[in-house]
Amino acid sequence: MYGIVIAFQNFSPFRGVESMFIDARWVGMDNFVQFFNSYYFGRILTNTLLISVYKIIFGFPAPIVFALLLNELRSSKFKKTVQTISYLPHFLSWAIISALILSLLSPTSGLIGKMVAEFSGSQSNLISEPNFFRSILVSSDIWAGLGWGSIIYLAALAGIDPAQYESAKIDGANRFQQMIHISLPGMANIISILFIFAVGGILNAGFEQVLLLYSPNVYSVGDIIDTYVYREGLENSRYSYAQAVGVFKNVVGLIFLLGTNYIVKRLGKEGIW
Repeated sequence: MYGIVIAFQNFSPFRGVESMFIDARWVGMDNFVQFFNSYYFGRILTNTLLISVYKIIFGFPAPIVFALLLNELRSSKFKKTVQTISYLPHFLSWAIISALILSLLSPTSGLIGKMVAEFSGSQSNLISEPNFFRSILVSSDIWAGLGWGSIIYLAALAGIDPAQYESAKIDGANRFQQMIHISLPGMANIISILFIFAVGGILNAGFEQVLLLYSPNVYSVGDIIDTYVYREGLENSRYSYAQAVGVFKNVVGLIFLLGTNYIVKRLGKEGIW
């Protein structure tokens, strides 16, 4: 953690790690001021927030709905088969998933790319189109994490007392009503905790996914804080500046985490602490 101090220095690794402590070149808040005044500040902050918010809006409820639907399946064999298939994408790296997406969206050889080209009459690559890039990011992220994300919700559903469902049946509640009034409230605490984590990581828009899928054509809508830090820190060797951007990101994430935890507890749900 002490390495954070390089955000307030003009650090050079060629002077050795001891230069962080001995004869350090302190610059105060200059790196932060430079970032806030940068042309890219507004763009990358907007892109990061939009992509993260889209993933929360569409991606966060997806495993919950999937778990509820799985819980309603009568056939245990079919349920296990669906679960196994849905878990598989989680065990694939984003390098493999990205290669698959690029292959499918290719206008010359990809299945989806050819279908779009056939209906639209143009052979534009969707992954290089700013209008579609964020949608591709969000949908691929949901697909990759849907099954694995549902595990903890299924565990919560397994802990609900079956007597509640029996009582509801006697009172005339159908399966949908049981889902709404028993299953969903039974997951409320775990939903609130995971929601806090999701909002706390709102500036984590998926570094590896974006890095492998984006290109200069979509920088205007796809360049996020993490990819900007990667370019400035590793490619341009601006270590102190990149560290300052990272510190800014983590401070904002901490504020969101604390704020969401406070709101959730005020609403009567279980928070992180």
